[in-house]
Amino acid sequence: MTDHPRIPLAGVIGHPVAHSRSPALHAYWLRRYGLKGHYIPIDMAPNDLPDLIRTLPRLGFVGLNVTIPHKESILHIADIITDRAALIGAANTLIFRKDGKIHADNTDGSGFIANIRQSAPHWQPSAGPAVVFGAGGAARAVVASLIEVGVPEIRLANRTRARADALRSDFGAKVVVHEWTQAAALLGDAATVVNTTSLGMTGKPEFRMPLATLNPRALVTDLVYTPLKTQFLIEAEALGCTVVDGLGMLLHQAAPGFERWFGQRPEVDEETRRAVLLA
Repeated sequence: MTDHPRIPLAGVIGHPVAHSRSPALHAYWLRRYGLKGHYIPIDMAPNDLPDLIRTLPRLGFVGLNVTIPHKESILHIADIITDRAALIGAANTLIFRKDGKIHADNTDGSGFIANIRQSAPHWQPSAGPAVVFGAGGAARAVVASLIEVGVPEIRLANRTRARADALRSDFGAKVVVHEWTQAAALLGDAATVVNTTSLGMTGKPEFRMPLATLNPRALVTDLVYTPLKTQFLIEAEALGCTVVDGLGMLLHQAAPGFERWFGQRPEVDEETRRAVLLA
């Protein structure tokens, strides 16, 4: 009898997950590099997470991407957690090791910075304060990455003040918490402005933030990528700002996981972006 090696399986877990572009992205890379493997979306309810995660490696899965609402709770299940995932308090990439252990990492922050540097090479993190809207798992990754690249001050606003305060206590004095209702007043001298909330996403309420005082020299980016250009970005661009959509972050954060699961470091280029947009 011939012993056929297993074709590696990977996927993305979330609840919901049907909106994810990750399956189209990984399918494109698998075709592009002629690799055997499959990547599938898995809608997993929070209550099912502990049992199903342990089952997937036995079915041939080598790893997963993790999206809302599991990015933080997955750390309670993982056996090995990287320093950056522990610092951020959330994970977006799992590797199922051959010894049976689950390895959790967070590539959101590095993907966020790589997207900005590719889309706006002139961006200078040290040019001035950053304003960050939101305080969830994605915001924590963004804040950690902004501190790492030298942003001098991060002004944080979240609809629930307590969550923003918790983030500030974890990341230190560079993070200054402000009331959500007063956030528009923070924009006048901001060099970088980031929406990490789901507001403005297709099917969600619009992100309604008065931008009249926005610094026209600011770089403005939105982690939402459906629609590709949110109303927030449209308004910022009309004021003269450089804007960066959230699709590139999705592409860049996915590359390390793809390499670990399928053995090939994929290139993030215009062809990749086009393939995902057309899928």
